[in-house]
Amino acid sequence: MDFERKSLIRAAMEARTFSYAPFSNFHVGAALLTKDGEVYTGCNIENSAYSPTLCAERCAIAKAVSEGKREFLAIAVVGPEDGHTTPCGVCRQVLYEFCDESLVILCGGTEENYMETTLGELLPKGFRL
Repeated sequence: MDFERKSLIRAAMEARTFSYAPFSNFHVGAALLTKDGEVYTGCNIENSAYSPTLCAERCAIAKAVSEGKREFLAIAVVGPEDGHTTPCGVCRQVLYEFCDESLVILCGGTEENYMETTLGELLPKGFRL
């Protein structure tokens, strides 16, 4: 797939700076690339009640879907700079709702420290109606 991976990771890193994570101190940013080249970003937003906490990936996809976007090429997810943060199970299923198994997922902490996978690899045999 032809797109600028480091640019998408940089957008996720910028989104990470807006993270609200007073409970876990685990700051995450995401940048979702649409098939028409637009990028929607999100960050994790925690809540003391925990269940209303919003992951960065779901924040980004909600912004995109709420503006009529339904076709996506890739998503970058960045957490701590020294790790490879992957989407949680809930985020994997939400992505699966709108993306096929070939969605590229860049998981990292910086534009130099990341791994590349696909939604199909992270969520084999996902649930779809």
